[in-house]
Amino acid sequence: MTRIALVTGANRGLGRATALALARNKINVVAASRGGAGEVVDEILEMGGESFAVQLDVADLSSIEAARAAVLAGIRQEWNARTIDVLVNNAGVGLFAPLGAITAEDFDTTFAVNVRGPLFVIQAFLPHLSEEASIVNVSSSLSRHVSPATSVYAASKKALEALTRSLAVELGPRGIRVNSIAPGPTATDFNGGAMRDSEDMRAALSSQTALGRVGDPADIADAISALASHEFRWATGERIEVSGGVLL
Repeated sequence: MTRIALVTGANRGLGRATALALARNKINVVAASRGGAGEVVDEILEMGGESFAVQLDVADLSSIEAARAAVLAGIRQEWNARTIDVLVNNAGVGLFAPLGAITAEDFDTTFAVNVRGPLFVIQAFLPHLSEEASIVNVSSSLSRHVSPATSVYAASKKALEALTRSLAVELGPRGIRVNSIAPGPTATDFNGGAMRDSEDMRAALSSQTALGRVGDPADIADAISALASHEFRWATGERIEVSGGVLL
């Protein structure tokens, strides 16, 4: 039986890697992002998978409604389906600054994307999730350990984890699982690719990690794909950190 996943922020970084990992596991992928995700769709099609893209700005409630209509029309047309089996809330923003430099706009933007966005994406698609569907919210290891100038970002991810636990209880009667994945330092283009492009930063973070390196997007994507699978059918309301053992 064909399974269908919706991945937000699928155009780059962890979202792109997650879309590819799910496709490798024979899951059809709806790739959603603010600017379109045509490139990852092309990659999935080239590897023999099935996918299409929709535009979605998770901070914009009208965009969420438009994306829902596009997703439902697309899955009916492409796959004769009416429900989604996997929802990955990956889209996120990191605005990092010390306390004295934080602005109200930074705070509002961070929470609009990292907390309000996933909540209303889940709300919009809840009537269209299959029984025993899996929702995976992408958090951060920064919800456990601390670093300078990360207070607002870390707070948003901790809030997302609280949302995850509450919704696991609320949606459990339908058999829907809700979990969070917490990546550690990972070499992506997040935050302008600051860590990916800085050998010194990667070396410093690697020295604080039990497995001796920073993460690769595939490390996180494979964990998300596994968590969304039937093998994890008895896990819900969990925070699973995938960080190589950073700052243990």
